[in-house]
Amino acid sequence: MTTILSIQSSVAYGHVGNSAATFPLMRVGCEVWPVLTVHFSNNTSYPSKRGPLLRPEDVREVVEGIDELGVLGRVDAVLTGYQGAPAMGAEILRVVERVKQANPAAIYCCDPVMGDVGRGMYVLPGIPEFVRDHVVAAADVLTPNHFELNFLTGRDASTLPEVLEAADALRAAGPDVVLVTSVVVDGADPDTVMMVAVTDAGAWSVTTPLLGRTFTGSGDLTAAMFLAALLETGSPEQAVGRTADIVYSVLERTTDLDQRELALVAAQEDLVAPRFGFEVSRLR
Repeated sequence: MTTILSIQSSVAYGHVGNSAATFPLMRVGCEVWPVLTVHFSNNTSYPSKRGPLLRPEDVREVVEGIDELGVLGRVDAVLTGYQGAPAMGAEILRVVERVKQANPAAIYCCDPVMGDVGRGMYVLPGIPEFVRDHVVAAADVLTPNHFELNFLTGRDASTLPEVLEAADALRAAGPDVVLVTSVVVDGADPDTVMMVAVTDAGAWSVTTPLLGRTFTGSGDLTAAMFLAALLETGSPEQAVGRTADIVYSVLERTTDLDQRELALVAAQEDLVAPRFGFEVSRLR
């Protein structure tokens, strides 16, 4: 059974970070060991929140406790999202190194949460630079959105060939697999959005309709589902297709129910048998 150590934020109400990744990963058959970086009442898109911001030492303590059980070698992948501060990011890299010492075959999947089109950077100063200068080189799988891809590569990719070139530049800096989400390129249908997976073996895209709103936690769900599918199939092509089908189906159900938070429980069947399916196109 696939085992994923997921180091992310947690909320009591709603679904972001580990609260968006743990249940879906379990529902698709993965064992998940969640390690929390924060535990808030709700996500930060609300007017207020309460709860503790955990320290890097807290994460270290939890992982050391797991290691003392002699089970860290079972971990197949480390998954991370929003990192909070450079000090937490540095601790996460130490955890990744520790896991790989216990299991050299383990991989690190990083969703480099930093910002988005229309919002700019929404993380603390220093985080984008830390991700660019340190995390990218350590990651085996990286899942930036289009905005984050541009920042990490210092480019302004506005066409599909430019997106592929930027993804290749990012892969040259570290990761074997790059999944670019929320891709919007010149000349594309404005009512659609694209997801692009790039590896040495090729590049593939999936285009889905836009649903006319934003979904907090959808990036966390996307990274989790892509990692699970990649670990199961070993095929980036299959992984990007399955991820697009699952995520769109969940978001469509969330929209249909007029919920602000992801309808993960109501849409749980979509995690294993999504109602929507989209064609995967080979780009090269």
